[in-house]
Amino acid sequence: MSDQYIPGSCNIGQREIRRRQLIAFIGALATVLGAIETFNKYSSRTPRLSLFIPAAIFAIGWVQSRRKFCLAYGFMGVFNFGKAGEMQKVRSKEEKAADRATAFSLLSHALVIALAITGLIYFWPA
Repeated sequence: MSDQYIPGSCNIGQREIRRRQLIAFIGALATVLGAIETFNKYSSRTPRLSLFIPAAIFAIGWVQSRRKFCLAYGFMGVFNFGKAGEMQKVRSKEEKAADRATAFSLLSHALVIALAITGLIYFWPA
């Protein structure tokens, strides 16, 4: 595991990774509980589409924790390997560009995962 900033590759340390893991867990739990609720409460499939939000929370947290890269930090041009809130600015335009490209890529991956989860729940037989 890297404990230093690598442009376009790693912009968060262990504490920040653990926060993303917690977010992923909360999103997964909300998705599962929401799916159970919609299966039990509604005969229509339409309410299942609302599970995209918790599925996206799960997917974004999971992708960030796996890649050791915060999307928001990548877009803002900062990184953090210390305590929460102790961010440092990215030095060069090239590093910022690399971080933003990675952030867009990871966001795209996370949204595809969230769509797949939502689609699976939507088409699951009641």
